[in-house]
Amino acid sequence: MVELNFARVRPEAVMDLTRVPELREWGTENGRLRVGAGITYTRVIRELGDRLPGLAMASRTVGSPQIRNRGTVGGNLGTASPAGDALPPLYVSDAEVELASVEGTRRVPVAEFVKAPKRTATNPEELISAFLVPEAGGPQQYAKIGPRNAMVIAVCSLGLAVHPERKEVCACIGSAGPTPIRACEAEDFIRGVIEEEGLWESRGELAEAALGRFGELVSEAARPISDVRGTAAYRTHAVGVLARRTLGWAWNEYRGGI
Repeated sequence: MVELNFARVRPEAVMDLTRVPELREWGTENGRLRVGAGITYTRVIRELGDRLPGLAMASRTVGSPQIRNRGTVGGNLGTASPAGDALPPLYVSDAEVELASVEGTRRVPVAEFVKAPKRTATNPEELISAFLVPEAGGPQQYAKIGPRNAMVIAVCSLGLAVHPERKEVCACIGSAGPTPIRACEAEDFIRGVIEEEGLWESRGELAEAALGRFGELVSEAARPISDVRGTAAYRTHAVGVLARRTLGWAWNEYRGGI
């Protein structure tokens, strides 16, 4: 719609897929959720909020109620914008994207699906039919920064997931690089801290120093540019702040599960 509104594209035809039932269904498959690409943000919030809390948090930040009633996670994937709100939660949950054509279906890890801004691994004859993601096994968070609280594209964002079953914390940066970026060094660092101090078992408190270093490492993973919405320096600083805060919120939630 952005491309159409700015007269950058003029397609010969526009097809409405909202009445294709397979795209509007979700269920479980081999222990994971299979969510149709036509599931709207409103339905993610209402129907999947307890199973995919990080994605639901991100969905609440998308546009207005009218946009959330029409917009879909499948659309966010197809746009492949680094500022797409749904992408960091999918990255930290190791989601797969299902692509369908007359030849059949194939599945691609989301980190391999998003190639560059507005460029995906989809072939010309393929349609995004669904995404597959495990239900949250621990706390999840999503936060973004913008000039106001609603109807705003992210200046930068961060998705975070605590995975107690595999003893990992995953973090993904949004809108501070050409694609969403997993902060691997930060993940390795905080995994080492938690294991060394036995915090998975004790559910003890994370030290402020550890939270601060985690934020610094997330900042170092960012690859932002300066544009009309913010400078590269601001984005670098801001994602570190978001990382420190979201990890603190998620870990406190994990500790409260005793």
